[in-house]
Amino acid sequence: MMTNKEYRQAEGISRSELFKIKRSPMHFKYEMENPSEPTPALIFGQAAHKYILEPEGFCDEFAVVPVCDRRTKDGKSTWAEFVSQSEGKKVIAQEEFEKIMDMGCVVNANKYAKLLLSGKHEQSFFWTDDMTGEKCKCRTDAMYENTSMGIIVDLKTCESADTESFMRDVVKYGYDMQAAMYREGVEINTGKKWDFVFIAVEKKPPYAVNILQADELIFTRGRDLFRELIGIYHSCKETGDWYGYNGFSGMINNLSLPRWLAKEYE
Repeated sequence: MMTNKEYRQAEGISRSELFKIKRSPMHFKYEMENPSEPTPALIFGQAAHKYILEPEGFCDEFAVVPVCDRRTKDGKSTWAEFVSQSEGKKVIAQEEFEKIMDMGCVVNANKYAKLLLSGKHEQSFFWTDDMTGEKCKCRTDAMYENTSMGIIVDLKTCESADTESFMRDVVKYGYDMQAAMYREGVEINTGKKWDFVFIAVEKKPPYAVNILQADELIFTRGRDLFRELIGIYHSCKETGDWYGYNGFSGMINNLSLPRWLAKEYE
């Protein structure tokens, strides 16, 4: 199976990369050429994914800071061992690791979440977009199959997993585009139909879980967004013009009051 590092290095544009172009092609290009260091929140999410999906490989990628008094001889020895063994790994605090373990317990205690996550993990898919010829890729968290259906499963850590709040996250972070892009890529590679389910787990006690299946409107908006952004990406590659906020034409934007405030002056 392809490792996550091999997947990231493989040719193709991923959903997380492509979504950056929504701000502007200029921001996308800068981020691709000057990748930022992962934030603590991102590392926490990655660690939670690894622990819940592939706990046997957690220590290969992550190191947990030991609780020790570095002023003592034993503490210095423990810390030196940690530094030696954590080289090249992402580091998380003991407190954060305990949260992740608790999150994993809650997810696994949910019989539907446990069932959905029982399929194949971290599968990589590659395909060529028909309209632009651009290489695309995706990597699924889990894929559950039985005799009647196939379900792509994506695990999300979030502040609030209630349905309305998570729907706002879907729009804000482009999870609808992810659902559409992943389903397209998996279906092209497997030749069968797939549904898409999110397992949302909160990052604070009691680590509540919500399982949400994407409906066709989610896929429709996601496809539209994917088509828009992959089209911009392709055009910018063709022209070499990675424009900013004023668009490809460079037109000046109109600045006006928000609608709710403008009503006071109508």
